Amino acid sequence: MMDDTTPATRASVAVHVLAATLLLRPSNWPASLALVFVNHLLLTAAGLWPRSTLLGPNQTSLDERATAAGQVAITIDDGPDPEVTPQVLEILDQHQCRATFFCIGERLAAHPELAREIIRRGHRIENHTQHHRHDFSLLGPGGMRREIAACSASIAAVTGERPQCFRAPAGLRNPFLNGVLVREQLRLVSWTRRGFDTRTSDPARVLERLTSNLRAGDILLLHDGHAARTPAGTPVIVQVLPPLLEAIAQAGLTTTTLDPVQP
Repeated sequence: MMDDTTPATRASVAVHVLAATLLLRPSNWPASLALVFVNHLLLTAAGLWPRSTLLGPNQTSLDERATAAGQVAITIDDGPDPEVTPQVLEILDQHQCRATFFCIGERLAAHPELAREIIRRGHRIENHTQHHRHDFSLLGPGGMRREIAACSASIAAVTGERPQCFRAPAGLRNPFLNGVLVREQLRLVSWTRRGFDTRTSDPARVLERLTSNLRAGDILLLHDGHAARTPAGTPVIVQVLPPLLEAIAQAGLTTTTLDPVQP
């Protein structure tokens, strides 16, 4: 079995052992408490940093092969959404682009035909938990595994395929996640840059965030679920995708899906 520990978790164990050893002399309790406090503060900070690799492997860009080929990945979270996702699929088709959809399991179950349409059009569906709980990063290993395993089962039931990748809700996690992903045979993927299109209603600002210093190997994050709306009521992703895909093409780049990395 693969080792599901990380340098950060092993260091944390060592700190706790040291703190317990210090307590053999009661006068050392302030130092022991300070060690444990700083340790947990650092682990919390690592979990709040979506691109961090301190808590385990975390893919923030494409592999060397895709980068050398001039490829970028469009990843789309929180769907499928019956209003937004069909529009997104049409735009991707018009530009002959493929994307990776990190879907919520319960939304897949509610819209199975839409999920199958995503696959039929050549895109990938990956794991974004079953319920997209806002407290996901506070769960223990059992709770995390239930959320992740249930989403994998929902994906398999609707599409007949098992996911290869996982993205945590909002990218937030804790030290338990790596072990769960090892057991579920999933790879953690975050992003190179994101548009914050669930909070920003201005498509120009979202586009600027995604295209600033755009280069081969980038993983870009947008949302079809929980999408912000423009003042006119249009989902921001619908406004951003066409100029984004044009910018990618003008830069001489192409899009690819997050295909499994070969060992």
